[in-house]
Amino acid sequence: MSHSTGINESTASLKHSETHFGPDRELLTAFIKGLGETQKTLPCRFFYDQRGSALFEKITEQPEYYPTRIEAAILEAKARSIAELTPPGSVLIEYGSGSSRKTQILLENLTSLAAYIPIDVSKSALIDAKLRLNKLFPALNVLPFEGDFTQEITLPPNLSQRPRLGFFPGSTIGNFTPPEAAKLLAKMGTNIRRDGRLILGVDLVKDEQVFVAAYNDKAGVTAAFNLNLLERANREIEADFNLTQFAHEAIFNPDQSRVEMHLVSLRKQIVTIGDCSFTFQEGARIHTENSYKYTVPQFQALAKSAGWLPHEVWTDNRDLFSLHELIYTGPH
Repeated sequence: MSHSTGINESTASLKHSETHFGPDRELLTAFIKGLGETQKTLPCRFFYDQRGSALFEKITEQPEYYPTRIEAAILEAKARSIAELTPPGSVLIEYGSGSSRKTQILLENLTSLAAYIPIDVSKSALIDAKLRLNKLFPALNVLPFEGDFTQEITLPPNLSQRPRLGFFPGSTIGNFTPPEAAKLLAKMGTNIRRDGRLILGVDLVKDEQVFVAAYNDKAGVTAAFNLNLLERANREIEADFNLTQFAHEAIFNPDQSRVEMHLVSLRKQIVTIGDCSFTFQEGARIHTENSYKYTVPQFQALAKSAGWLPHEVWTDNRDLFSLHELIYTGPH
């Protein structure tokens, strides 16, 4: 992998460029920093602009993509028992809510919530979800929170003393390295508080061909989702990526127990972003996402290290995916 041809120049001009780009400063900073590394990388949270969020919803509908269907089926089977353990007047907090489609299964059973707080970086997804849920559940208090769920979250004063139930579906926890995941779970515990519960999805270790197919759907939706990261840079921060000269790649890394998504340069080329330039050799990769896979004991040990007590775990009959119920007991 080659360095940018203008790393020093890029770093020196970053302050000027940030001022120029205003609200897109975070995106610009991430691209300049990530593309300037020996192993080029970009944070996966930037996938989820309006188009990226819509593409992800299409991914979940692809026949190769099993997690959404299996998790929804487990929720359908277990939602009533989850609701029975949830005190009336609780607050449901969903991390990375997206369309809130799976949440609907829980909401049909959680009939006495004080509020539902979906947290997501996509404003459009939050608006669409609120409109739909208001029609389906007119009495439900839906309070969208636009932002990064890894940051500190403060509930409105009138809800601050309510019991809390966290919801973190979709195996999003797998996008974080195990140490990062433990840190995130600890932060969620602080937010949900002692004796609060968390329901979260975890993708399980399995035959790697199942992984590879799920992240390389035949319709090319995941490829479009990955490439949209570059298209977003073209739209928002004056980049000039030629999308026909990059290809989507998803591989399983058994040593790290993770699926990796990359964007691969198909030829030697130079890309500019504002007044910064970056050289790509043919075959150079931009690492865009990790999705870690766990066994049930591995994930339960991780949860315990972050102050959570594993309570229940449910899987499908092929052990492809798991849904965990955890209780926060506090830091060790």
